[in-house]
Amino acid sequence: MERQETNEPRVNDRIRVPRVLLIDEKGSRLGEFMTEDAMQLAKDRGLDLVEVAPDARPPVCRIVDYGKLKYEKKKKEAVARRNQVQVQLKEIKLRPKTDDHDMAFKVDHARRFLAAGNKVKVTVRFRGREMAHREIGEQQSLAVAEEVKDFGVIESPPRMEGRQMFMILAPTKKKMPKLPPPPPGAPPEDDEEDVDLDDADDFDDDDLDDDEE
Repeated sequence: MERQETNEPRVNDRIRVPRVLLIDEKGSRLGEFMTEDAMQLAKDRGLDLVEVAPDARPPVCRIVDYGKLKYEKKKKEAVARRNQVQVQLKEIKLRPKTDDHDMAFKVDHARRFLAAGNKVKVTVRFRGREMAHREIGEQQSLAVAEEVKDFGVIESPPRMEGRQMFMILAPTKKKMPKLPPPPPGAPPEDDEEDVDLDDADDFDDDDLDDDEE
């Protein structure tokens, strides 16, 4: 039977080749050994024989504590996952009739999203006769971009999709200024939506808001 493909190296009696190039637990090269002799040497030291370069001729094996090696590898992977930046796509929604007061809150949210390292989708939704004034939506989108220019840059300029216009802002790579806490009475940032990055270009007219005039 074929050996099942796995990311784990061969260890001890799973190493089937007749001869190996052996490296000890201190990193010293000991030379070529019969595989059974290398396994016995590792066993005498209370350690394991691990195949680290199976494609070499002969394959390279190390004498190590395999349990400890796996534990340290898992720790490093966990740290790497914690340190990985998870970029989200946040959305702020506007209408051609959005007033200055609401616009200020939307801009503040966009700044905070960008400062946190997230992208922002600015969506302007049109209804009825508002479609005749698309330039208003473009002006609003570019006004938002201007207000947050210290925190983000335009990644995708305003464009129409059906009855909606959208623009994508990406966080700037330069050091951003510190933001004060949200003012009292400001709507929570959770009012804005997370958007799946894979669906950033997908829009459905059935999602149009009917509660914002």
